[in-house]
Amino acid sequence: MSTTVVVTAPPAAVPAPPDAGPRRRAGRRWWRLVSPVLLVAGWEAAARAGLLAEDKLPAPSRVLTTGVRLAGDGTLGVHLLDSLTRAGIGLLLGGVLALVLGAAAGLLRLGDDLVDPPVQMARMLPHLGLVPLLIIWVGIGESLKITLVALGVFFPIYFNTYAGIRDIDERLVEAARTCGLGPAARLRHVVLPGALPSLFLGLRLAIGAAWLSLVVGEQVNAQTGVGFLMMEAREFSQTDVVVLGLVIYALLGLLSDLALRILERRTLTWRRGLRAT
Repeated sequence: MSTTVVVTAPPAAVPAPPDAGPRRRAGRRWWRLVSPVLLVAGWEAAARAGLLAEDKLPAPSRVLTTGVRLAGDGTLGVHLLDSLTRAGIGLLLGGVLALVLGAAAGLLRLGDDLVDPPVQMARMLPHLGLVPLLIIWVGIGESLKITLVALGVFFPIYFNTYAGIRDIDERLVEAARTCGLGPAARLRHVVLPGALPSLFLGLRLAIGAAWLSLVVGEQVNAQTGVGFLMMEAREFSQTDVVVLGLVIYALLGLLSDLALRILERRTLTWRRGLRAT
């Protein structure tokens, strides 16, 4: 008696549908441009219709023409480079000092007792209100502008570094110590990754404070810089140049924040936060 064995082929694999996530996210990024474009279009239309006085708020097209002219003769490049240099030096000095003091106060009990109380007292003082005293201390040259930027970036980075360290779950540190990790290894593998999200938030706030401080600093006895360009234009009632300076500051803040977002996304690849729906 023969036995017939029937072999059935496995069902054909059904290809998975393509992931539409990246495409959908890219579409949402384009949607973020709709409101700025509509705002600029409405501004242009109101200016052309005569609803906005030309000497009070010129049309975007006129501001753009002025920017192209100043960029063509090299004036804008010189002022922009000086502003970027001041902001970069002030961000570096204030940021490094804030990182060192924030880490000392967050990690060491002695540092917390010695560093945090005076910093908490100093943060109640508006640093832009210290301009008259800073003029007496450091003069009205480049030191004043860099000091203002450094003061502006110090407090956001310090407090977010301090909070980022203190918010780390102590059980993670104990687990790392139990596994035999030394102090340096615990700092590298536990403390630093845990504090990075708060540190990036502090950097984003600090960059905004840096540009705000620079606007004020470049209006005090400056010979170059975007702020000086705006002050000089005000003396001659060149409203288009003043608006151009404001647009430049806004674009610098937007681009620096965008670059920091990209760096944060690539650095914190392990982090999965809540996404907007």
